Amino acid sequence: MLAVQEVGEPEALADLVGHLAGTWHTALADPDGRGIRVGILSRLPLDSVEHVVDFPKGLRPIQVDDDTPTTMSKMGMLALRVRVEIDGIPLDVISCHLKSKLLSFPGGRFNPKDEDERARFAVYALNRRAAEAAAVRAYATNLLAGDGQHRALVVAGDLNDEPEATTTQLLYGPPGSEIGTTGFDRPDQGDRQRLWNLAPLIPDNQRFSRIYHGRGGLIDHLLVSHALVKAQYIR
Repeated sequence: MLAVQEVGEPEALADLVGHLAGTWHTALADPDGRGIRVGILSRLPLDSVEHVVDFPKGLRPIQVDDDTPTTMSKMGMLALRVRVEIDGIPLDVISCHLKSKLLSFPGGRFNPKDEDERARFAVYALNRRAAEAAAVRAYATNLLAGDGQHRALVVAGDLNDEPEATTTQLLYGPPGSEIGTTGFDRPDQGDRQRLWNLAPLIPDNQRFSRIYHGRGGLIDHLLVSHALVKAQYIR
């Protein structure tokens, strides 16, 4: 399976599939206001497909610009969940793309009028990315249903921040047991809901997915449930 982001026209995905050997099944989320969406390609038939749309209950709509009435209560770019079966065992995969750190300003500007405007819009973007992470986390929590030891789940996507960022860690669930720590092999109650970032399994010199200001940063991630992180093929 392959989770993709930044898909414009559906024909672009069809072109990609046309260059691949074998049979592939595809699903695309509904586009955002710019016509961009996420998607998934799978060698296995898709058993079901669903959008991840709303912020979790209890989270109030967030401010997204200086116009006070302008708020958001839904994902800016919808996430997509598909389910496949492997030897009769269901596997859920979520493809998502959280709000970018790239700031835009009223009138389509990419440069602020002053530093106060830059700071405000940075807060708006950060709040939106955090709310979107919470939406995906709530959806994942519902899928795991307190049984992550047996329910196979992958969250794959452009989280637009690095593994230690607060917005990324929102998706992990209960803290502790990260790969490479002494707690990894110690079962605890958090295993039922926890998601593990596979980043530590990438060699240090390859652990980046973009270069920004001359520094490599990992902003594209694979998070898996306990049923997968303990599987022999990952370990």
